[in-house]
Amino acid sequence: MAPSALRLASVLLLGVPAAAYVAPQLGSRRVVERRAAAIPEFADFAAAEEFAPESQASVFGLAAASLGVGAVIGWLNARRQQVASVAGAAALAMAPAAGLAIVDYDAVKYLGGSDKVDINNANVQVYRQFPGMYPTAAGAIGSHGPYKSVQDIYSILGVPDNVKAIMKKYEAQFVCLPVNEAYFIDRINNGMYR
Repeated sequence: MAPSALRLASVLLLGVPAAAYVAPQLGSRRVVERRAAAIPEFADFAAAEEFAPESQASVFGLAAASLGVGAVIGWLNARRQQVASVAGAAALAMAPAAGLAIVDYDAVKYLGGSDKVDINNANVQVYRQFPGMYPTAAGAIGSHGPYKSVQDIYSILGVPDNVKAIMKKYEAQFVCLPVNEAYFIDRINNGMYR
């Protein structure tokens, strides 16, 4: 048996009985004698039974408890670093973990993180990187759709030809990806302002 396992077994053998010991209450002998005397079959038992003096039982209980507590404290003191490590690991294991971020949209780079813009999901603010596109052309693109191709933006009713010319100028920077409901709904107002 390993020395650490032997020590742990010794502590458990000494500490468990001390922790489980219940000291008798004052007057418990008299209560037992009265109950035994009330039952005729146990009347002789109560007279013959010798009880340990209460002071002796109390001293023994205190000695056993102090021995058990001393053994546990000594063991903890000798292994202070290990106990602190276990307590820290237990606290860390019980602490709520931060939720892992899930990237639910693979084309998030087209929402303003690159020079390409997804016309179906990008917010109107993203079009600021193209001079002349914001607010008129960006608003027209954002308030219509969804689109099946980039050429669909030229079919928007009510857009003047000069605005369509600006859109045509930046057509190579536009991509048309499938609609993602989480982003499509925020194309006009995502709550972020400069």
